[in-house]
Amino acid sequence: RDRSVSRGLGDVYKRQVRYISIMLIFTFMVSGCSDWLHEDDSSKLTYDFYSTEQGIDAALVATYSYMRWGAGNKARYNMMTEMGVDLFTEARDGKTRESFNRYESGFMNPSLKVLYEFWENHYKAISTANIAINQVEKSSELSESKRNLSLGELHFLRAYFYFDLVQHFGKIPLETEGNFEVRTDYKRAPVADIYNQIISDLRFAEPLLPTKPANGGKASRDAAAHLLAKVYLTRASAETDIRGMKPTDLDSCLYYAESVLPENGGTHKLMSNYADLWDMKNQGNSEVIYAVQFTNNPLYNDDGNWFHLYWNAAMYELQPGMIRDIANGRPYGMIRPTDKTLLTLFDRKNDSRFYKSFKMVFYANNKKTLSKWETLSYDGEVYFTPDPAKGQKEGKNKIELGDTAIYFSVQKCGLQPGTLEMKKYLANFKYVYMPYEMHDIEGHPVLVKHLDPTRPDKNTQAGAREWIRMRLGETYLIAAEAAGRKGDYELAAKYINVVRKRAAWATGEVKAPQYWKEEGGEMGNMESTYDLIKVTPDDLKTDFITFILDERGRELLGEIYRWEDLVRCGVLYDWVMKFNKEAKAAGTMKPFHKLRPIPQNHIDRLKPAGKIEEEQNEGYY
Repeated sequence: RDRSVSRGLGDVYKRQVRYISIMLIFTFMVSGCSDWLHEDDSSKLTYDFYSTEQGIDAALVATYSYMRWGAGNKARYNMMTEMGVDLFTEARDGKTRESFNRYESGFMNPSLKVLYEFWENHYKAISTANIAINQVEKSSELSESKRNLSLGELHFLRAYFYFDLVQHFGKIPLETEGNFEVRTDYKRAPVADIYNQIISDLRFAEPLLPTKPANGGKASRDAAAHLLAKVYLTRASAETDIRGMKPTDLDSCLYYAESVLPENGGTHKLMSNYADLWDMKNQGNSEVIYAVQFTNNPLYNDDGNWFHLYWNAAMYELQPGMIRDIANGRPYGMIRPTDKTLLTLFDRKNDSRFYKSFKMVFYANNKKTLSKWETLSYDGEVYFTPDPAKGQKEGKNKIELGDTAIYFSVQKCGLQPGTLEMKKYLANFKYVYMPYEMHDIEGHPVLVKHLDPTRPDKNTQAGAREWIRMRLGETYLIAAEAAGRKGDYELAAKYINVVRKRAAWATGEVKAPQYWKEEGGEMGNMESTYDLIKVTPDDLKTDFITFILDERGRELLGEIYRWEDLVRCGVLYDWVMKFNKEAKAAGTMKPFHKLRPIPQNHIDRLKPAGKIEEEQNEGYY
């Protein structure tokens, strides 16, 4: 697959036909159709081939495959959407991706490679969809059911990719026809026109898609409705004059979001335990509306899902009693939670989502490096001597295999790292104890949502976890936000409380040990905490947008939405400056960073060249 757009967007269309041909041949190869391969020569294929059932199936495979780009290698969509926000910031190796956390001009500029790859990938997908739509519409070979299903999927896919692009780049070229000639005269369409096209595509697709697709990873009616609700909500959230907001947008958002809910006949339902969402044995569970698929079979996995690499604590494999393994993950160590996430976002005692979202403990897995009790000194001063009365015998193992080796706490001990007092305090623990003051770019609580213990070995980068793009928990919050923006706080509270009820510790559930050890709860308490986090309409009236954004943060933490959420609500700059210390200290973020720069590769190929202020976003020229 050619990964360069050497002569502008128009050249993409020609390469898509070649790529679809390759995908078609590949499909038959893995299906064992040797007779077809023996009798037919792909060089004889014409554009009309893509109006056949075999051709459209290959085109659909090709278009869906472009969804994988965001979870692939080279630090893609999670770095773009979860760095440079209020809830996460850079960890050790995340400092090499300053462009997305600190918004430094030396990195966040029109020549940034990953942004061009994003642009290129999505326009390839759109190009493929356009070609296929054009051919299906004029086909006389497809059955009516196949024609309608194919058009539903293709319009859904085109909308999906355009929605990604418009949120990041604003005004972009809008193409809905397959063009087989090289073109260099692409002009950016108004943002309002992009939203109109996305909504038109999704409204067209929704009734044509099946309630339950035959295969995983395929578009469904609920997926189209969920995405349509989110598009309407985005258009209505802020900057109404730019996005083309209409007075009916919130009503439309609520209509489509509610159509997905189980109380209105939707086919999905919430998992009863929030923690079960992240168990890889539960992939494709009842809550998942749409997920990009990956597999452990390298033949089908492309780059695989790399998200698991970025969220881990870089220091874990270097600690006593620890070694890198499959279960604990390969620690690229790029993203870590901010103070807001750890200290103020959650009611950590009563909202189980906090301790079900983070890995706070690592258990010893390396017998060779188990720590032993020993006398410790600092600058010639002995500050710790093992006490046999406490079982601290010189030279004896502090812990054994399977015992706690590292523990991250969000509680403060009141001491400064590196001081003698802190060293004395930590020396009394058997394991590596990390109070809040010790959290840094090397060591921090680890988000569990992307970890992948199914990889074949500890160094494998290509993961197999599905990338959940839509789930019912978010649908409830979309409906709640639409209701709250309309001033119907009673309905908003109703939908938020569906999510909150699942978020609470359930009756009979064994709570995390931190509940009584650190959060002030009673040991052995197995009562529900729902009444303690249930919201009322009055709770929502003071500052609803702040409330719902923080609720989305609690429910969807690290699920590759945050930058887009802050942008659509017009709070990106203010919230990053308030909650992201590294971004604030850099002093390089500006309000215009609510949009990414249009890739210079694209601009350089435009002929005739327009004025730079017409081709590039504000602040990047």
